Amino acid sequence: MSSENYPEDETAPNMRGVSNLEEARTWLQARNIGDIECVVPDIAGVPRGKMMPTNKFFSSNTLTMPSSIFAQTISGDYPANDERFQYSPTDGDLYFQPDYSTLTVVPWETDPTAQLIHDAFTKEGKPFPVAPRNVLKRVLELYDAEGWNPIIAPEVEFYLVKPNTDPDYPLEPPIGRSGRPEVGRQSYSISALNEFDELIDDIYDLSEAQGLEIDTLIHEEGAAQMEINLRHGHPLELADQAFMFKRTIREAALRHGIYATFMAKAMSSQPGSSMHIHQSIVDRATGKNIFTGADNDATPAFFHFIGGHQHYLPALMPIMAPYVNSYRRSARNSGSPSNLFWGYDNRTVGLRVPNSSPEARRLENRVPGSDANPYLVIAASLAAGYLGIKKGIEPDNPRDTDNSEIMSRLPRTLLHAVDEFEEQEDLMNIFGEQFIATYRAIKLEEYETFMSVISAWEREYLLMNV
Repeated sequence: MSSENYPEDETAPNMRGVSNLEEARTWLQARNIGDIECVVPDIAGVPRGKMMPTNKFFSSNTLTMPSSIFAQTISGDYPANDERFQYSPTDGDLYFQPDYSTLTVVPWETDPTAQLIHDAFTKEGKPFPVAPRNVLKRVLELYDAEGWNPIIAPEVEFYLVKPNTDPDYPLEPPIGRSGRPEVGRQSYSISALNEFDELIDDIYDLSEAQGLEIDTLIHEEGAAQMEINLRHGHPLELADQAFMFKRTIREAALRHGIYATFMAKAMSSQPGSSMHIHQSIVDRATGKNIFTGADNDATPAFFHFIGGHQHYLPALMPIMAPYVNSYRRSARNSGSPSNLFWGYDNRTVGLRVPNSSPEARRLENRVPGSDANPYLVIAASLAAGYLGIKKGIEPDNPRDTDNSEIMSRLPRTLLHAVDEFEEQEDLMNIFGEQFIATYRAIKLEEYETFMSVISAWEREYLLMNV
């Protein structure tokens, strides 16, 4: 990382985040920042926004963008209107306000540049209900009303691959420092990590420059598959970090002539990539984990939290697994969860209770793919747990055997998942009709785009045989 582009003095504030506009002015001046990226996470978790000179940022009263940025598919198309989803180009602009706690540098830019995540509001000043960051905030308000502080720790897997400029060709592992690609599976291998030492150093350097906190980085099971574990904390802050980490890792990889991909199933012969979500809840009044009682045993709330996940995750699969490709990850005996069983330190079930002290008792949701929007997937997981507690949903018995070959209750295709998603009234009450209608329309449009492409499998097996 070229730190000379970001001069600081001893009075400069922290590397990440300030409280208000005046502190932002001081922060930017201390670093001689000339440009600001005003960033908005869209439905897919793609950064949208505008770049502007710093003086323009401080002289302008409002930042506006069309509401269509929250109705766009991953291919850049827009869904057709139907009885539930109605969008018109005349709907007008949304207004965006900066969250100054997210202010940080963009360390891969040549000139000193900052980035600042913004929230979306209607012209009446209300949070726009489809914006993913606002969706997560709505769920957190439910916890706040109970006096609860949810704690989150995401684990995000990704692959390093050779540059691929022709989508007709499958992805391949990249060449490491040895001059050879990985061919076998190298779970937790230090030597396999060392193949990409310089890239990993860049990931750490770029992350540190942005105030992003990596807990650990490991080599996962797949060829050139990595996993980054983030330190636990507030759900919105961790969603912001996961959102920014994805961008950071892609940028670091490009510096070394490599692609980084968060596709749920990047290569047919390799394991899929997940985004595991560790969750616990602290009572604000006592500072205690509500999953653990005075006798250090698990509380009813803990089991109901698990029960909520078992009950609602099938309907939440369009968020946990948002693309057609996502459902390739959870095939039988694939190493990825294909069921909604739960168990203690059992990695063959979708819901794992890791070994921990009573104070750190938590649930790991292993169902989401790494292609999921971190804001939405954290919101969905917390919503499932919240409903489980409020409705007193009991889980089934824990599993202590190998369940990797058991397919249970999870939708196997995006279409089936969308059907369950839009029919769940409890989720409608939490996420809102407008969000669910928009999200449903986007997913159905993406499915239609996928169906217009003829796959290699169809050419291989159908061309001369049917």
